[in-house]
Amino acid sequence: MSTISMVLTGILLVLSIFLCIIILLQSKRSAGLGAISAASSADTYWSKNKGNSMEGSLEKYTKIGGALFMILAFVINILA
Repeated sequence: MSTISMVLTGILLVLSIFLCIIILLQSKRSAGLGAISAASSADTYWSKNKGNSMEGSLEKYTKIGGALFMILAFVINILA
């Protein structure tokens, strides 16, 4: 295994631990049948400003981390 592959594998390991922590910090989304009603689809202050909250940040970091994880795993597979 080359040095670059070992370094990338170490980065992948750290990224996977980071992703596990971020995913465990997120809250449950068990809306159930209440999600079907028209009242839940109304625009509220919370739904408009969700991106500025901690929940929105965790969701954004999860998407970025997941994309980096897949790209890094693909690169490691090509180098191996």
